[in-house]
Amino acid sequence: MSDACCVPSDSPADEEHQPERLWEVGELRAAAAAGVLLLSALIAGWAGSDDAALAFNAVALLVGASTFVPSTVMRLVKGKIGVGTLMTIAAVGAVLLGEVGEAAMLAFLYSISEGLEEYSLARTRRGLRALLSLVPEQAIVLRDGTEVVVAPVELRVGHRMLVKPGERIATDGVIRSGRTALDVSAITGESMPVETEPGHEVFAGAINGTGALEVEVTTTADDNSLARIVRIVEAEQSRKGAGQRLADRIAAPLVPGIMIVAAIIAGIGSVLGDPETWIERALVVLVAASPCALAISVPVTVVAAIGAASRQGVLIKGGAALETLGTVRTVALDKTGTLTRNQPTVVDVATVDGVDRQRVLELAAALEARSEHPLARAILAAVPEPQSAEDVNAVTGAGLVGRVDDRTVRLGRPGWLQPGPLTEQVRAMQSAGATAVLVEDDGHVIGAIAVRDDLRPEAAEVVSRLHDSGYRVAMLTGDNTATATALAAEVRIDEVHADLGPEDKSRIVATLRERSSTAMVGDGVNDTPALATADLGIAMGAMGTDVAIETADVALMGEDLRHLPQAFHHARRARRIMLQNVGLSLALIIALMPLALFGVLGLAAVVLVHELAEVIVIANGVRAGRTTSLPAAESRGLVPPARGSRFDAAGAAYRSRTVQ
Repeated sequence: MSDACCVPSDSPADEEHQPERLWEVGELRAAAAAGVLLLSALIAGWAGSDDAALAFNAVALLVGASTFVPSTVMRLVKGKIGVGTLMTIAAVGAVLLGEVGEAAMLAFLYSISEGLEEYSLARTRRGLRALLSLVPEQAIVLRDGTEVVVAPVELRVGHRMLVKPGERIATDGVIRSGRTALDVSAITGESMPVETEPGHEVFAGAINGTGALEVEVTTTADDNSLARIVRIVEAEQSRKGAGQRLADRIAAPLVPGIMIVAAIIAGIGSVLGDPETWIERALVVLVAASPCALAISVPVTVVAAIGAASRQGVLIKGGAALETLGTVRTVALDKTGTLTRNQPTVVDVATVDGVDRQRVLELAAALEARSEHPLARAILAAVPEPQSAEDVNAVTGAGLVGRVDDRTVRLGRPGWLQPGPLTEQVRAMQSAGATAVLVEDDGHVIGAIAVRDDLRPEAAEVVSRLHDSGYRVAMLTGDNTATATALAAEVRIDEVHADLGPEDKSRIVATLRERSSTAMVGDGVNDTPALATADLGIAMGAMGTDVAIETADVALMGEDLRHLPQAFHHARRARRIMLQNVGLSLALIIALMPLALFGVLGLAAVVLVHELAEVIVIANGVRAGRTTSLPAAESRGLVPPARGSRFDAAGAAYRSRTVQ
């Protein structure tokens, strides 16, 4: 670890044997032993036993150096130079100058910093892996009507689990019987229980409410949603953000540069003055300019921040994503499934004279029964038993054509079909934020169906929070301009891009990026091109969705959109901590070098100051692991801004209607 100075080990052994207490860290145990030996040397010196003092110092040096010299030598063999190299050279030089006590003190202090570094990284990793502790120690499986208690690792796909009230769910599955409200706050960050019923997916770690459930297992314990999240984040933590790359870019040339400067100081000083004095000062300069605090400053912050975000239901895939999340200034929001519930319903039916509204719905449902379009679910929900249509064909981007009772029926958007006498009704539907679908029977338009996907109740508050924090917000949707504009007005989004296909969304995001760093928020599947084009892709409601978790840089695991401004707030705070640590580390090097060069500080003093600074940046970095909440909207005057507007009134009128 020494030369890496803070880069976490990726070995399986390290993953399995994370120290939980300070005394479990090998470097700290070695430092404690070296400290006892140094104290013994000091006492022996006071007693006038110089030989005993030298022996104690020598053993203290060996014990302290054992924590970093072996790894330094191994890296040198591979041609890699790091902070441990500087410390090793300084220790060897001090011994050659007869300052064994100084060398022992250097090794003692450096081993302490190495141990604290290892402990801080292990602690933040444990925060993420604690997600796995949400899985209960046992599960109940139903076999031939008998309840059998098994360990979660014994669960197999197809097993029927019995989940009693108050119990945690052992692995992912689908409810086959029972209704309840699940507490998923520890997984997705949702503050309110989620109502569930047969057919709904449930995830490992959720707490059952008051009703008993029978759940059919869909994944094993090793591959459930929690296990996948932990694996993905741990793998992605090796990706370095811009802050980490900055630290690396500074540290990589700095180490050999310091060695060259120290050699020049020793050479020139030996020619012009006392060789022993200037060689010693060169060694002190070598230690004073070591960038260990710089190298550790960002990774500790990244690991701590990512672990904290995961506990809030925000999956951040590595340092690069965290860094970008903290620099985003423009947020592009998909409409369906992000700003809206993705649960479209029929809110109105307009008909021409002499045509029954139920007839309009039945013809539409006959065609939609063969369709996979999102609006089909809404129309079919209004007609539980649709007629059978024949020769149904989809017209891309327009609608459907088929035959019902030997008559040609068409269903589609205005523009492909002309609304004729229903023009005003269609315009009113669109102005209220509904999508209008026209039905044509044997060449004549007979009705228009208004389908509306209601906004999430928190959407207006979230957009207000984003505006208040200085973000520019845009909405991207495939809906027509009138519908999109009406919905955007309800939440005060001024920039609306409508009638977009996947490629169009990607193009708009590319344009937004030219002005500022841009995040695209979508469902992680249909919006994949835009998510990939943006500086940062954020998947909404990604819990258990492999595609969303794999493709997006950040995934909001719950369905509460308020996690979005919270994630931005958390990332900005983490980025500030990163910059604080980098600035402190560089300032320390700049301040210590002249003090070391002119002999103001000796080797032990420089090492002490350096290692104290390293403890400070570690502690500061660990602060990123604390979660902070945004102030409540009410306390900041952020009430939903468009309530009472004509758009909201029209939307409320539509939402209050039911199709008979």
